[in-house]
Amino acid sequence: MDNSDKSLLDRYIPITDWLRDYHSSELKKDIRAGLTVGILLIPQSMAYALLAGLPPVYGLYASIIPLAIYAVFGTSRQLAIGPVAIVSILIASGVGALATPGSDRFIQLVLATAFLVGVTQFLMGVFRLGFLMNFISKPVLSGFTSAAAFIIGFSQVGNLLGIQIDHSKYIYQVVIGVFSQIGNVHITTMIIGLCCIGLILVLKRVNPRLPAQLITVILAIAVAWFLRLDNSGVEVVGQVKEGYPAPVLPDFASFPFSELLPTVLAIAFLSFTQSIALAKAMVRRHSDYKVDSNQELFSIGLANMVGSFFHAYPVAGSFSRTAVNDENNAKTSISLIVSASLVFFTVLLLTPMIYYLPNTVLAAIIITAVPGLIEVEEAKLLWNVRKREFLLALVTFITTLALGILEGIGIGVLISLGIVIHRSSYPNIVMLGRLPNTDQYRDLERHPEGLTQTNTIIVRIDASLYFANIPYMKEKLEELEAESGKTLEQVIIDAIGINEVDVSALHALKELVDEYKERDIDVIFTGVKGPVRDMFKRSGLDDVIGSDKFYLDISHAVENLEDEKEEESHLV
Repeated sequence: MDNSDKSLLDRYIPITDWLRDYHSSELKKDIRAGLTVGILLIPQSMAYALLAGLPPVYGLYASIIPLAIYAVFGTSRQLAIGPVAIVSILIASGVGALATPGSDRFIQLVLATAFLVGVTQFLMGVFRLGFLMNFISKPVLSGFTSAAAFIIGFSQVGNLLGIQIDHSKYIYQVVIGVFSQIGNVHITTMIIGLCCIGLILVLKRVNPRLPAQLITVILAIAVAWFLRLDNSGVEVVGQVKEGYPAPVLPDFASFPFSELLPTVLAIAFLSFTQSIALAKAMVRRHSDYKVDSNQELFSIGLANMVGSFFHAYPVAGSFSRTAVNDENNAKTSISLIVSASLVFFTVLLLTPMIYYLPNTVLAAIIITAVPGLIEVEEAKLLWNVRKREFLLALVTFITTLALGILEGIGIGVLISLGIVIHRSSYPNIVMLGRLPNTDQYRDLERHPEGLTQTNTIIVRIDASLYFANIPYMKEKLEELEAESGKTLEQVIIDAIGINEVDVSALHALKELVDEYKERDIDVIFTGVKGPVRDMFKRSGLDDVIGSDKFYLDISHAVENLEDEKEEESHLV
């Protein structure tokens, strides 16, 4: 195999890159981390499957094949993927509107959705569209995640209290349902659920490294079996088919593409956004490898596609399990294979034990995870640093609570795009002055002590110029001229912040220069970058402006103007 084939193989199958130099010392650490994450994954995956409206065992199915696929094709060596709360609530909200949760039809739609999510992510990776994730801003994600946390928490109140609440994507309807059924609370179920919440919180407080959720699950199963709580009205997981079911092809015969397309896109985008954010956070702690966003799309998409054949619903990177994986010194994605193997062993041999697991225990696991999803610190940061972005997070938060998961994230993304368009249409354009006793030129609004030149204004444009922001640029130049109160002879445009210009901008700049010339005002450019100057030359704008009107920086331009004025005064 030559070097080019080797590098291509390493790029698309990253495990081949580091496996050649894999050491036994790393294997020991990966086994320990993988077992620890697997112990956490077993109860979490069942709880999240219940949250998604699926039988709990489907959470276990989603924790086997997708993990193995990602371990081979993913670029992050610490990212722990699997069932997560956000994806689960999206499944419950989107698919639950078309089929009864837990029914055969619901399961068929979920598996088909998982396949389409995988295809979407896979194709985005193939066509290198990872940059699209940049259009979902952090405030939008923060507002959405925090609102989803409340929806996730309230969605489990029925299981926690042992009451039947109609499924709804609107949190106010869930709250009304809870209060309308408050008289039907099953006391034994409620006591078990509250005790489990308390036990998980205490164990985490005593020793964060303890597998609090697994300990709680084991104790709850033992108590439920010993006391036969299933005969006392406590709902349990019940009979689970032993062994791993045969692979199936997702059924698209009657799949409602138009109705579920928003759900597919939302899961595809959000699951990858969460995963890549975690992967990049891990790579900052481990500088011995790099994360490729497009390869991550490819690998997570492949994990979801292949996983759907093996009864897995969509997966993503998990905050808690990734942190545990890293804390236990996982060195490579072999730890994921270890975790998947432990879950596989559980599915093959231990499913009879799950029979007596009370649903209220799974609800307790989900509810104790909710506070970690509410981004209070991020909200404080946004309030202190940029209130406009705090407002964006707040709008997304309120919209998600009021209208539902998909509508909330959709409106948040649209607002984000609107902000991007607004910012690019109204770039920062300021008038500059020279700081006393220096050659530095700064914004006069921030530095009113800055010195200005007679009959000259210096303007800095901090953005590329294109058709959408040209009208604003011309308006702003007129406004700054009026503010200066000068009878202009020169306008110096500092173009250091202009990285690109389109044809519309070139036409507009030519018109601008001609208008100034008609008023006997020279237009001088400084700091024009090479590619932009090439555009000026090819379009003929360079000749219109005059090649002698370009300078490397403002200081040289001002010095030349002062020299010219001094020569004119001597001639006079």
